[in-house]
Amino acid sequence: MSKGKSVVVIMRPFGEVVATPFEVFHTAQSLEELVQRLKRLKGETRIIMEYTGKYFQPIAYQLYEAGLFVSVVNAILVHDFGNNSIRKVKTDKADAIKIANYGLTNWLDLPKYIPDENIRQMLKVWSRQYNQYIKQKTALKNNLISLLDQTFPGLNTLFKSKPRERDGHEKWLDFAASFWHCECICKLTPKAFVERYHKWCKKTGYYFNKAKADDIYVESCGHIGILPKNNCTKLLITQAVVQIDSISETLAVVSKEMRRLA
Repeated sequence: MSKGKSVVVIMRPFGEVVATPFEVFHTAQSLEELVQRLKRLKGETRIIMEYTGKYFQPIAYQLYEAGLFVSVVNAILVHDFGNNSIRKVKTDKADAIKIANYGLTNWLDLPKYIPDENIRQMLKVWSRQYNQYIKQKTALKNNLISLLDQTFPGLNTLFKSKPRERDGHEKWLDFAASFWHCECICKLTPKAFVERYHKWCKKTGYYFNKAKADDIYVESCGHIGILPKNNCTKLLITQAVVQIDSISETLAVVSKEMRRLA
């Protein structure tokens, strides 16, 4: 199996080759021709193929809908089958013959392929997308933390709040967008920072706690930023936050849709 085509061989027990290996493209016309060819065969016909990600799905589904017995098996089972030769032949034609022999040997034990229902299939697709976005978000967060180590070390540890459900935003990220350098805080008086932090909490919708503001002030005054406090550094940090916020919002939408489907 490959992305756009498959190599097919038709065999009977004891190694009798009914049709030598030939290519079938994953198009409606090509698959319909294969279906008609298989239906003209005498006796019971079973189709066996390896599980190859999503590449097997078009041909497996088409053959299943045509009323044929289809079995999709783990590639490891086929790989370990019949390894009693010193020759290491690895071609599509040789693989097709090996798969056919595996099917003939395990004829009675072949699991029958049944396509996933639409909702389950959609959940699988959404789940794969969710995992991809999570990987991207993790990489972006690690990058931002590396930048903050040069402007405001430890900022990412100041808050323990969970991401907001409606948009996926995290408090420490929103805080970093406004207080991107430790000098944004330590250059203020304690009272001035508390007032500014209070206004920031009201603007962003976070709970205000004066004791927390005092702790943040003390923490910021204990660090030194390596990068200078200027517009160039600010743009570097804020754009990194924008990227994470964007993917967080996407994740929130994906999560909501997955729950709806479930």
